Amino acid sequence: MSDEFLFAEDTEEEIHEVLGSWKVLIVDDEPEVHAVTKLALSDFVFQEKRLEFLSAYSGEEAKRIFEQQQDIAIVLLDVVMETDDAGLLVAEYVRNQLNNHFTRIILRTGQPGQAPERDVILNYDINDYKSKTELTAQKLFTVVIATLRSYRDIISIEENRQGLEKIISASADLFTIRSLESFIEGIVQQLSSLLGGTKEAAYITSAVAGPKPIDEVEPREFFVFTGKGEYENLEGKALNVAVRGDRLAACQKALKNKSLVYEDEYVVAYCQGKSAHGSLLYLSGLPRKLTDMDKNLVEIFSQNVQIAFDNVLLTKDIEDTQREIVERLGQAMEQHFSVGKHISRMVDMCELLARKYGLDDEQIEILKLAVPLHDIGKLKIPANILSKPGELNEEEKLVVKNHAEFGYELLKDSRRPIIKAAAKVARDHHEYWNGNGYPRGLVGENIHIFSRITAVADVYDALRSKLYYKDAWPLEKVLDVFRAERGKQFEPKLVDLLLENIEAIEVIQATYSDPV
Repeated sequence: MSDEFLFAEDTEEEIHEVLGSWKVLIVDDEPEVHAVTKLALSDFVFQEKRLEFLSAYSGEEAKRIFEQQQDIAIVLLDVVMETDDAGLLVAEYVRNQLNNHFTRIILRTGQPGQAPERDVILNYDINDYKSKTELTAQKLFTVVIATLRSYRDIISIEENRQGLEKIISASADLFTIRSLESFIEGIVQQLSSLLGGTKEAAYITSAVAGPKPIDEVEPREFFVFTGKGEYENLEGKALNVAVRGDRLAACQKALKNKSLVYEDEYVVAYCQGKSAHGSLLYLSGLPRKLTDMDKNLVEIFSQNVQIAFDNVLLTKDIEDTQREIVERLGQAMEQHFSVGKHISRMVDMCELLARKYGLDDEQIEILKLAVPLHDIGKLKIPANILSKPGELNEEEKLVVKNHAEFGYELLKDSRRPIIKAAAKVARDHHEYWNGNGYPRGLVGENIHIFSRITAVADVYDALRSKLYYKDAWPLEKVLDVFRAERGKQFEPKLVDLLLENIEAIEVIQATYSDPV
């Protein structure tokens, strides 16, 4: 390689700004070594990226730089600096304490006999060992090229590993919108890595807000479902807002022709789905022109990712249908029993108490869907007893108590988590914390938390509402009941949460007030 080429004038200043750089850390206590190294590699370009030089003049300074910089590609490391083994200590620190196994370490020494090459390579995870006297400009160029190729491949493997890890972690709970987003992020990351790395990527669909019935007659607007780079913060934005100019035209062309559109810096892939609308995969900032293998990879991805997306939307649609059936059944029961908006208030109160209690989102969602069925057993109670204006006699009270077991019998055989939870709530929401409730006389935490929460909300709402046999009680009188029954009828923690959040509870009461 001629010096004329090695030291050619810089005519492409924009490359560093546009395509990034490879970070090279020079660690040496001689300033001249820094200057000569930078000069020898001043016009170095690998995969259209220049070198970005960092300098450290001691082992301790090098350690601090490694702590701050996570993406150093190569370190040219002197052995003897403030101590005879300062460089070796840096190598040990990088590998064993910072757990950095990506940076390529090239040891340079002016005293090769002081640190034998064989021992150093074996004991310190060094990638190359050179004497300063043998590192001419030509050899330095060769060493850096070879080392950068190694670093590039290692980082590519790591990005693939991270992408695969995201996919595996998402697969356990794929059929939710949240995990689908993680799943697609992982595949986009992996695909980006296989294409040599991309700056931006976006998955664009007409179902960004979740599974809603798709109107095949009216065209639906496309939105960014998930993205990376400049599209990372554009989730939920319309296609014509997130993407502009010729890139928007490419997206529209891909949608119209249901095809892949390739340009030098970006690619747009149409993802055919079961719906007439499909989705788009958009990747920009490509490091190189795509090969036939690259294009085949994009095509395979585009053919399969929409199928996964459609399957999730179908599952969500089924789940939403189940929820709607439960909700409508609860509303029908409200109308049958003429208890106003009792169910609506119950659902919101139970959600509030469950969240304050510390239940997770999945548990809260199941509870909200189970609560509307807590009194489903009353469907088997004679209407003349339920609507009796006066106090019930002992025989009538016994009949009403049977509604707990009736409700459980109606629901118990289901394998669905929501209905199974509703069966327990229907049976056990009249159990007492101290064991004096019915139908089974359960005590304390033997009563499921769903039933304990439902019990508090049910009694509170009954006392604060006007029913056939009573007027609504004033707030302070209701609170006195709960204070008196703390640790008796109700779990102490739930009573405390009720009292601490009484303003929010009363807002719910006012929001869903019964007609006068």
